[in-house]
Amino acid sequence: MYSGKPVILASQSPRRKQLLEQAGIPFEVKVVETAETYPPNLPISSIPVHIARKKAEAVQPLCHEDDIIIAADTVVILNRTVIGKPKDRDDAVDILMSLEGQTHEVITGVVIKHKHGSREFFKITEVHFKPLLRSQIEYYVDNYKPYDKAGAYAIQEWIGAVGIDKINGCFYNVMGLPISNVVEELNRLPL
Repeated sequence: MYSGKPVILASQSPRRKQLLEQAGIPFEVKVVETAETYPPNLPISSIPVHIARKKAEAVQPLCHEDDIIIAADTVVILNRTVIGKPKDRDDAVDILMSLEGQTHEVITGVVIKHKHGSREFFKITEVHFKPLLRSQIEYYVDNYKPYDKAGAYAIQEWIGAVGIDKINGCFYNVMGLPISNVVEELNRLPL
């Protein structure tokens, strides 16, 4: 249970909103369009934290000084390569074809800014897709249109139920926010 200062979610993600609601955290959404870019030499695990920090800094001028800002970003990694959001239908199908039958990593970086500073961390979850038919992947892409999702999928949708047979780590991290860690960090903040 969290009953501290007002929370601002610097994300339009319906999944992140849902997870904060499930955790009973009252919040308001404030978003400033932010480029999801990063320096080319940045270590992979630092990429989502870097992007989340930019999102938090972008909304900070819109917030009260006592507000707590939560920003997050999620990346999918296959064979040490960052897989972003698909550009279009063909790209989504290609991404999912590369993930099927493989284990990949999902890394979510979280930044919690408050007037005394900030807390930054990342969580890694390993996800394994069973071998899938191209027709299954096309069905998913055509019916769920996962164009706003890193790795071209959402674990809580059809493809997660049908295609994912193993995960090692936090399920909610794959949805876009390791909510138990967020609650833990919020409860540690100074009053």
